[in-house]
Amino acid sequence: MDRLIRIAPGVAIHEDEIGLRFVRASGPGGQNVNKVSTAVELRFDLASSPSLPPGLKQRAARLAGSRLTDEGVIVIQAERFRTQLANRRDALGRLVELLAEASVAPKARRPTRPGLGAKLRRLDSKKRRSSVKSGRGRPTPD
Repeated sequence: MDRLIRIAPGVAIHEDEIGLRFVRASGPGGQNVNKVSTAVELRFDLASSPSLPPGLKQRAARLAGSRLTDEGVIVIQAERFRTQLANRRDALGRLVELLAEASVAPKARRPTRPGLGAKLRRLDSKKRRSSVKSGRGRPTPD
């Protein structure tokens, strides 16, 4: 059965688009670290995903940074926890978080003009500055 992973309202990816590979974690852990593959390497092919719109893909690629390969695959390493299940959840959560952040389109900037009050304040400060500078000249003999 094909399960969907919800990213944002109206955006979801299929679970079979995500590849998981379990590898041995680095760092301390005693003998267990040498025997059990608890770390997770999650791979998501962003470039060829049919579930995501092109704008979201571009924003996600920019957000992914060094986690994005030249082929357009997002690679997430998760080895924070001591169990496969916890690391799997962590990796999926980080992918969903990345895609959810990318699903928010930036607000388009609308150019505005300064209001009347701002124009008057600007002219007033220019007049004040002009009078200060004009008082700095040589004194005129009366």
